[in-house]
Amino acid sequence: MTNKYKAAMAGAPVSNMISAYGGIRWGAGISRMFQYEKTQSRIGYTIWERPDLYMLNSPLFGLPKVNTPLLIMSNDGDGAVPWYQGIELYMGLRRLGKPVWLLNYNDDEHNLTQLANKRDLSIRMRQFFDFYLLGAPMPVWMSDGVPAIEKGINYGYELENSGN
Repeated sequence: MTNKYKAAMAGAPVSNMISAYGGIRWGAGISRMFQYEKTQSRIGYTIWERPDLYMLNSPLFGLPKVNTPLLIMSNDGDGAVPWYQGIELYMGLRRLGKPVWLLNYNDDEHNLTQLANKRDLSIRMRQFFDFYLLGAPMPVWMSDGVPAIEKGINYGYELENSGN
């Protein structure tokens, strides 16, 4: 929500603290409420005591003010941040006509664990920032996209060697 940056990347973003509040951390099976009230987000109140603070701290509600092109990584195997949080952010920005891309590495975690996925993310981040910061050509995956059903395990290798 600033013009300070030419491009940004968000990994495993919590976009809507209201919808995330009642969820659980899949890996541990514990409520996510504690992290919003007491730890990571440090709001200090329950959602019922101060719903305004949950809205204020949720990027989803400020999307009309977003001007910075955004690359999002949100993985369906993430046990800490539900991947639908990244989807909510992506869909909201798309609905508003903002420049946004979503990367999902199937069956991978909050921090990537699979080598092919780590490599693919590094390549895509470099291409994304090269496009916005250095004037490089837009890579095909940004202009045309890659349908989820066409994602392949060797895509990172093909991506690197395709010149895009």
